[in-house]
Amino acid sequence: MALTKVEKRNRIKRRVRGKISGSATLPRLSVFKSNKEIYAQLVDDKEGKTLVSASSRDKGVDAKGTKTEVSTAVGKAIAEKAKAAGIENIVFDRNGFVYHGRVKALADGAREAGLKF
Repeated sequence: MALTKVEKRNRIKRRVRGKISGSATLPRLSVFKSNKEIYAQLVDDKEGKTLVSASSRDKGVDAKGTKTEVSTAVGKAIAEKAKAAGIENIVFDRNGFVYHGRVKALADGAREAGLKF
């Protein structure tokens, strides 16, 4: 029996999360995308806390344009919030999504704003 799209993503997600982990000094940038929105958060896995978050639903994020342009704006917003919190280096967690399109745009936006992966 073939796996559904969500089951495939969850299998990839578990495999990737077994290899990477975030800490207070090197948090994990977790990305989630739905059909309309995109969300990003910096997570300290050792404490189980979210340090910084940004999404396309936030008021400070420019939600005009295509989904890819909005993703880039979310990446820049999360990078600015991270720098304000004193975080420069991160580990990227694509959360089982293919590193393409909106996920890649978010990562590129975060890199442009100064985060180091």
